[in-house]
Amino acid sequence: MECNRINIRDFRNIEKASLEFDSGVNILCGENAQGKTNLLEAISFASIGKSFRTSHDEEMIRFSAESCEISLDFTDSVRRQNITVRMMPGKRKHIEHNRVKIGRVSDIVGVFRTVLFCPEHLSLIKDGPGERRNYLDIALSQLYPVYMKSLQKYNQILKQRNQLIRDAQEDRRSFDATVEFWSAQLAHEAALISRYRYRYLLSASSHIESCFYEMMGEKEKPRTLYCGSSKQSPEEYEDLEKTEARYTELLMSHHDREIGAGSTLWGIHKDDVEILLNEKPARQFASQGQQRSLALSMKLAEGEVCATVCGEKPVFLFDDVFSELDSSRRGYLSGKMKDRQVIITTCEPSGIRGGKLIRVEKGSFF
Repeated sequence: MECNRINIRDFRNIEKASLEFDSGVNILCGENAQGKTNLLEAISFASIGKSFRTSHDEEMIRFSAESCEISLDFTDSVRRQNITVRMMPGKRKHIEHNRVKIGRVSDIVGVFRTVLFCPEHLSLIKDGPGERRNYLDIALSQLYPVYMKSLQKYNQILKQRNQLIRDAQEDRRSFDATVEFWSAQLAHEAALISRYRYRYLLSASSHIESCFYEMMGEKEKPRTLYCGSSKQSPEEYEDLEKTEARYTELLMSHHDREIGAGSTLWGIHKDDVEILLNEKPARQFASQGQQRSLALSMKLAEGEVCATVCGEKPVFLFDDVFSELDSSRRGYLSGKMKDRQVIITTCEPSGIRGGKLIRVEKGSFF
């Protein structure tokens, strides 16, 4: 899969831009706050339907402009395609796939597949479980439309159930009458989602291990485990009926505790990924360098799993990551860029081997 061309109007500080990309390495080079990350954000937005920097669409519209537009041409293994997104303050996004309007943002997820790696991801190991759940959700949503639909349904049910719990702090009648229904619905989606997450980590584990070994040149062995709030062993998530029954049991057995907390205390929104190094928790026992190598290995593995499932490599987006890595990790990452399209932002291109250099200044590209 390749990003061929992007046209941007009034996005962040980019008033108007049209860029073509090479099939290999593309380097966006410029000082800070010139528009490098903005361009990467636009490409990523066309891939996953949301920004990796903000949840407010209006922040992406250039100051004093009434709307913004991203039009991205890309090629998959079959044909050349286009995704166009237009945004206006206070209105729903207008999205087109191959010039045909589509009704939901989620319908473009997985059409143009990318792997984003930014400095924040270097803290993937030591940050809280929410970051690791987000890592899984973005990777899996691009691979399996059914996963994203189930995740969206789960979040809607969870929102409804949480509201019932909060209302029950004043009056339990509605909660007692409907909690069994909402708990069963939540448990059903949780079982499906947790199995996808377990299988993904199983597929990614060998790639994570090999990338880490190649990068570090050490015998330390990483391992990733899916840790659900249902307290099952990882392999038990293969059994949908058993997992659903377990979540249902938990959701129906601790109502007073949940009402006291004001929220649902069990489900995939509480799950985590345990990352081990030599069978010890990497979050506690790995050095900062080892943690960064593990995070980088997880992102590279994301691309390898995508290539296996979909039959073609995604586009890699690296946002100012090279400045955060030491020379050995920069060298390793440069070597891994072969035979895939990569778009990199950097203040200093030295140390990046080859590639098309694009200068960035005040939202313009040369």
